[in-house]
Amino acid sequence: MDKKDLLKKLPKTDIFSRGIINRYGNISQELSVKIARKTLDDVRKNILDGKINEFDNKMLIEDSKKYVDYYTTPGLRRVINGTGVIIHTNLGRSPLSDKISKSISQVASRYSNLEYDIKTGERGSRYEHVEEKLKELTGAESALVVNNNAAAVMLTLNTFCFDREGIVSRGELVEIGGSFRVPEVMKLSGAKLREVGSTNKTNIKDYEDAICDNTGMIIKVHPSNFKIIGFTEEVSLEKLVNLGNKKNIIVYNDIGSSSLIPLDIANFNIPVAKKIIEKGVDILSFSGDKMTGGPQAGIIIGKKKYIDLMKKNHLLRALRIDKLSLAALECILLEYFDYKEIPDIPILKKITSDDNDVYEDCIRLKDMLSEFKSIEITTGRSQSTIGGGSLPEEFIMSFALYIRAKYISAFDLEKRLRSWRVPIITRIKDDNIIIDVRTLFEDDYDEIFEFFSDFEGGFY
Repeated sequence: MDKKDLLKKLPKTDIFSRGIINRYGNISQELSVKIARKTLDDVRKNILDGKINEFDNKMLIEDSKKYVDYYTTPGLRRVINGTGVIIHTNLGRSPLSDKISKSISQVASRYSNLEYDIKTGERGSRYEHVEEKLKELTGAESALVVNNNAAAVMLTLNTFCFDREGIVSRGELVEIGGSFRVPEVMKLSGAKLREVGSTNKTNIKDYEDAICDNTGMIIKVHPSNFKIIGFTEEVSLEKLVNLGNKKNIIVYNDIGSSSLIPLDIANFNIPVAKKIIEKGVDILSFSGDKMTGGPQAGIIIGKKKYIDLMKKNHLLRALRIDKLSLAALECILLEYFDYKEIPDIPILKKITSDDNDVYEDCIRLKDMLSEFKSIEITTGRSQSTIGGGSLPEEFIMSFALYIRAKYISAFDLEKRLRSWRVPIITRIKDDNIIIDVRTLFEDDYDEIFEFFSDFEGGFY
């Protein structure tokens, strides 16, 4: 059939839109017409480009599904993390507990006292909901939260280093996720970077020699997503604090990721905010959604006189935390006040899970899938990582299923897992799909079973 005949064969928009409603259910007439037009435009273009030589109404209805999904199904949705990366940046970093999620939903679905003082009946501050809690947990004089840690860096430098020099070691000018570089964030704040030392070695004299009348602050950045090993030297925070006190210069430490309690995990050097504050640093910032285990947020703590100045910075309005993140952060902080061993925070539970429990979970999942003839399953050791730019090159022993499909390649199986109704994200090694159970939640097991049950049905 030639192109003209094919184009004439296309149904009218109103007729096709009714077919979409009949196939996909509760869609308004207006939306079904929009979807019909977009689908017919695609088919018309493919006909003119010679990519389609024939079609039928069933094919058109199926082609419309991508637009139905686009307009009716959120693109941001739950996935199953079988990678073993606990704080997975691409998968939303730190998941929240069901308890905290329910608490947040109350704030999300109703009015709240976000900036209303219930005691006085007057306008309040959103920051008051977490400030006192952060002070108590960290020992800091004052606290402030913004929408992420990059914002915390920008606000801090803009307040104290605008058109002034910030002294920082070359070895700490890191690049974080998404190709965002700390030096560029610093420059956007209006600060003038004064780089000292070399990539691998910086000593206290480098800082001393760089101090001048235009010095705004001394900055120490924790290289949380990489390690420099070998012939290296860095200046301790204690020495920088002493230098700052001697020269009357602010010392700011951006640690990127911090725990609010000491965590005894192997020999990992996990920064703890309270211990850093005890070293006398003036300002400290870190992310709320890494080792803290909460939502995306930039937490700034330190001496009251400096935090107060940041609160007066008009840039804060553009960087302020939203009500849902604030509600989540406050709930997370409450968990740190009342716990016996580990707070009820998912990423901390997963990081500290007992090896025997992880092994038993691995065997349980294997037993659930053992009935399927289309796959071969073995269990074995795996290496989980903290992820999220925290503790690079540090691994936690874990256990995983190694799954080999009998009739398709590991790459095809990985794609099918990823395309499941609840996407199952895995790793591939030696033509095996690897599902690390340390990062699974309880309801993930049944969903994985349902996938392989459907997968099995395609071959038997």
